[in-house]
Amino acid sequence: MDDTAIIEALAALAQPTRLAAFRLVVEHEPDGLAAGEIARRLDVPQNTMSTHLSQLARAGLLVADKHGRTIIYRAQIDHMREVMGYLVNDCCGGRPELCTPLIEDITPCCVPEEVRQ
Repeated sequence: MDDTAIIEALAALAQPTRLAAFRLVVEHEPDGLAAGEIARRLDVPQNTMSTHLSQLARAGLLVADKHGRTIIYRAQIDHMREVMGYLVNDCCGGRPELCTPLIEDITPCCVPEEVRQ
């Protein structure tokens, strides 16, 4: 992944509505969420939300699938993983023990509930 792709992804997330939309879509993986439902849940006009969703899609963070007249957005988890990996690629200058708290913070959200118990 190159610097330009990272900057595009981070820039797309650097706006409150887009960040909220991305997080909402991630919550609904793997099924995704309809554009109108995203707008409704975030209380944003549909035309405004459409612009935000398009920017997230251009940045590679979301993908849009058309189902009849409905557009379903799904998170591109692999792309987000690449972004996160890029940010910690050198893992604290070759001292991975410094990144352990970061990994521990991320892990609980990704472990199935039955494993956490």
